[in-house]
Amino acid sequence: MIAAGSFIGFLAAGVPISFALILLALVYIAVTGNWILLQSFPQQFFGGMENYGLLALPLFILLGEFMNAGGIGRRLMALALAILGQLRGGLAYVNLVANMMMASILGSTVAQITIMSRIAVPEMERAGYPKDVSVAITAAGGLLAPIIPPSMMFIIFGVIAQLPIGDLFIAGIVPGVMMFVGFLLVVAWLGRKHGFPTTPPMPLRERILAVRNALPAALIPVTIVGTILGGIATPTEAAAIASAAAAFIGLFVYREMTWKQILPAFVSAGRGSAVVLFLIAGAQVFSWVITFENLPAMVAAWMQSLTTNPVAFLLMLNVMLLLLGMVVDPIPAIILVVPVFLPVAMGVYGIDPFQFGVILCLNLTLGLLTPPVGTGLFAAALMSGIRAERIARLILPFLFSIALVLVLLAVFPWLSTALKDAV
Repeated sequence: MIAAGSFIGFLAAGVPISFALILLALVYIAVTGNWILLQSFPQQFFGGMENYGLLALPLFILLGEFMNAGGIGRRLMALALAILGQLRGGLAYVNLVANMMMASILGSTVAQITIMSRIAVPEMERAGYPKDVSVAITAAGGLLAPIIPPSMMFIIFGVIAQLPIGDLFIAGIVPGVMMFVGFLLVVAWLGRKHGFPTTPPMPLRERILAVRNALPAALIPVTIVGTILGGIATPTEAAAIASAAAAFIGLFVYREMTWKQILPAFVSAGRGSAVVLFLIAGAQVFSWVITFENLPAMVAAWMQSLTTNPVAFLLMLNVMLLLLGMVVDPIPAIILVVPVFLPVAMGVYGIDPFQFGVILCLNLTLGLLTPPVGTGLFAAALMSGIRAERIARLILPFLFSIALVLVLLAVFPWLSTALKDAV
């Protein structure tokens, strides 16, 4: 209990979560007087990063850097516009479709919201859409990134839970499509409420040109998902292939990326990866400590005293995750939750770990757009100049649609496991 209280104190004092996890282990060793554990401390720390699946993380971050520099995102937006732009509220649907295509490349909500705020919001504003509604749709579309493969959150969960990351990607496809359909229905409702304009029909020649220009960009998500589903490449290999393809397209096809941008892209990807990898190293130490504390067994006993029904357990877990996600970013939250609740979910309630992982990652994405932390929410506010409180109110219908998807995933496990089992 002293160790747990120390951990809460570290967080309250503003200590970064990665350092708080490491300090927790040291406090536990000091309190128990088991100083021989210090001999295992370095091994536990570096052991958390010795995982082949983690190589996918910097490669997908690098892919996002190359895609942003090479003009790929703008052309995917043009492709979506050529397909859906002529519908009433067409640009709103285009925004979501482009977000879905970007989600299959980036896997990062904050990066996606930042890029799409630059691309989609100005276009919607010029076409007569309310700016605040345009920003809300763009921010909500960013929630697809952690679920549609590739997903940074799935990579982290897979490493901690020791599950195949490729299978996690496949398990996220159906829930991701469900989210996307729910968002389309919300946009249709918003269109009637706010009277979205109809975009003038695009001439056939311009439409064909947009499709032709976007084909190289569209090959990147097809390559990622296709090679993983086909068993041709692991997620790490798919990320490497897609990064090389994005660099080639940006340099030689679209010619918007220069050789001078290559090194800064690697540096930026390295910095972003270092932060996450240090968190994972701290997570390994954290898992080591709670194993000695026998915390999973205590949580299991407490949960069993409340319910023996797996669906009821998942619904209660969703409430706890929602509250946690409001104050902790998703990746640290995964690190805190998985070692404690996954053994309980599997051992006590017989819940499939892939179902658990999809629900966990999907739920924690809500925290990206909910105060008081809401990094995605504040990124959207910063990029658009709209107050975060206003955006938070406007995205509530999207959050309700995700809540419905979470309930369906809890009640019907096959929604997150059937495709994985079939492949």
